[in-house]
Amino acid sequence: MLRKWQLFVLPISMSLLAAGDQPWKDKQIAEWNEDDAKLVLADSPWAKTVTPTIARSEDGGERRRGGGMGGGGGIGIGGIGLGIPGLGGMGRRGGMGGGGYPGGGGGGYPGGRQPRRPNDGGTYSNQPPDLKLRWESALPVRSAELKVRDTNAPTVDEGHYAIAVYGVPRRVANADSKDLANQLKKEAALKRDGQKDVKPSSVEVLQRDDGPVVLYLFPRSKEITRQDKRIQFDARIGRLQLTQSFYPEDMTYQGKLEL
Repeated sequence: MLRKWQLFVLPISMSLLAAGDQPWKDKQIAEWNEDDAKLVLADSPWAKTVTPTIARSEDGGERRRGGGMGGGGGIGIGGIGLGIPGLGGMGRRGGMGGGGYPGGGGGGYPGGRQPRRPNDGGTYSNQPPDLKLRWESALPVRSAELKVRDTNAPTVDEGHYAIAVYGVPRRVANADSKDLANQLKKEAALKRDGQKDVKPSSVEVLQRDDGPVVLYLFPRSKEITRQDKRIQFDARIGRLQLTQSFYPEDMTYQGKLEL
């Protein structure tokens, strides 16, 4: 059983631990070293890692599961939903019934699952990729990108809040960039308690050597203040549904809200 003094000390200890995990916070930006900058970009109030959920396909059904040979089945190829009459499924688990992998007979790959390929939009049915969200328009983020010499950092104008999504599978973002951006714009919003959703004024799909980056631009005319206790970013990219909360109270640097 915890004594009263233990209950008092515990929150203080946790606060000190949290402060120790953010050594950059008590330094001027000019004093940051590369490790400080990397921490800001990887794990800070402006940078979060989120594991999305898999949304239902547009026809309202889940991706077709694998099955045996015969019947009125089809081949469900990694979220494409291609149906070929007379064949059982090559779905998320297992191969084609009666073969597929040597020693088959309905088993497909050993252990009943196909190997997962990174950044492949067709193989995340039960293991969606982790995505990195970064509040790109915030001064600490922009400064950290300069410190680590990230020459590919997205360009952001002063009239917008910007959130970038990194780690998007290539096959999810390989459509025509303009058409895809228009679709993504419809499926994203910043949400605040008791206020109307803020929709992006535009979305950009940036093709990078290490994979696509999706940049959401929200108008600063819809001002976010410390009175907004929580900002929820909702977006859908292909079938990846992501939700992440940001907290303005924590998104301060040197006493100033930085968004």
